Amino acid sequence: MTPFSLAESVLAGERRSIARLISLVEDGGPLVADAMRALYPHTGHAYSIGVTGAPGAGKSSLTERLVSLARGHELTVGVLAVDPSSPFSGGALLGDRVRMQSHATDPEVFIRSMATRGHLGGISLATPEAMRVLDAAGKQIVVIETVGVGQAEVEITDACDTTLVVVNPGWGDAVQAAKAGLMEIADVFVINKADRQGARETERELRQMLDLSPAERKPEIIQTIATKNEGLEPLWAAIERHRDYQQERGLLDGRRRRRVALEIREIAIERYRRRINTEAGELIEELSAQVHDRSIDPYAAADRVIAHL
Repeated sequence: MTPFSLAESVLAGERRSIARLISLVEDGGPLVADAMRALYPHTGHAYSIGVTGAPGAGKSSLTERLVSLARGHELTVGVLAVDPSSPFSGGALLGDRVRMQSHATDPEVFIRSMATRGHLGGISLATPEAMRVLDAAGKQIVVIETVGVGQAEVEITDACDTTLVVVNPGWGDAVQAAKAGLMEIADVFVINKADRQGARETERELRQMLDLSPAERKPEIIQTIATKNEGLEPLWAAIERHRDYQQERGLLDGRRRRRVALEIREIAIERYRRRINTEAGELIEELSAQVHDRSIDPYAAADRVIAHL
């Protein structure tokens, strides 16, 4: 199948082609650029929601409920669950989320796990392109659920239109949230498992920390019990309010432009890395010997590699 025929099948919503193209995106194959060029004019319509937070906060359960909510509003949905990578294969360890299999037979829902491949931000470099594939396939809502990796998780705010940060009652001193960078990236805080003791205290701590922020808009705080389907409609309403807020002030376009600028940089860096591996391998071997012998320093060697390319 050519990149262009594959792109046509994705535009038609053919599930196997969607899966195949996302696999190509993850592998970074040579066909990806041509396929994405064909898809690009048909993108820019989906609204993306990021779901992040500490491991065990209930992100997967919450994501599954968000999918149900979106379908209840007659919206088509794509889900990218960014999982830890296998140290051997580089693939996602958890596979397609077991908790989301209730939507597996719904033709208007597409769920896919992606590997972080060791990327510290918890967001695979291929994630923006995979989001674009789902967008071109007609998915109106794209949900990104990320592996909870602590401080480095802040990258999700660049990848999505609205970022949900999921915490639990008794989650700890709100100062820890500030240390993890979560106060800055949240568009909506979700206190999940709110039937546990300490939900009110957690909300109070978050509000106290948010009061110190100079930001014009403070993130809303919503309490949910995802497993009991409680608090989900208020959460959906909070997401819609955040979307309206951004659109009314022209902030959504600015956020998306920053995302594209970051993606351009990442593509350029990745292509340069490949050139170094393919075109400068022998030179690097020669230079490494010279650096080892102290005849040149590593910075001078790097300058030589750049000049060679």
